[in-house]
Amino acid sequence: VKLVESGGGSVQSGGSLRLSCRISGFTDTTYSMGWFRQRPGKEREGVAAIDHEGTTSYADSVKGRFTISQDNANQALYLQMNSLQPEDTAMYYCAADRSPWGATWFLTYRQRLADYWGHGTQVTVSS
Repeated sequence: VKLVESGGGSVQSGGSLRLSCRISGFTDTTYSMGWFRQRPGKEREGVAAIDHEGTTSYADSVKGRFTISQDNANQALYLQMNSLQPEDTAMYYCAADRSPWGATWFLTYRQRLADYWGHGTQVTVSS
């Protein structure tokens, strides 16, 4: 299984970015996938997740600003990030997991334990 993120970059406060995660070799039909981030000096945290039923879950800090989506045909995961703020500056990681317990469980408990990880893409937001 391979996950490759892209789409990170530098933007000004209020700007938008769309992260993409290309997934190959993942064939499980029961799963959760999502985005985690690690801000400077902070622990890794869940940002957004989606499960095999299409249920989504978001961290409170990004609700209303970020949207997660998936393209099953192309095995891709996306994160549309709007109204970016300096506190969103972080390394963003794509992750996939075979757990059957849904998006919220995945986002809450798998910050370090997800089955598969990408290498990350940097997002920098300047004020």
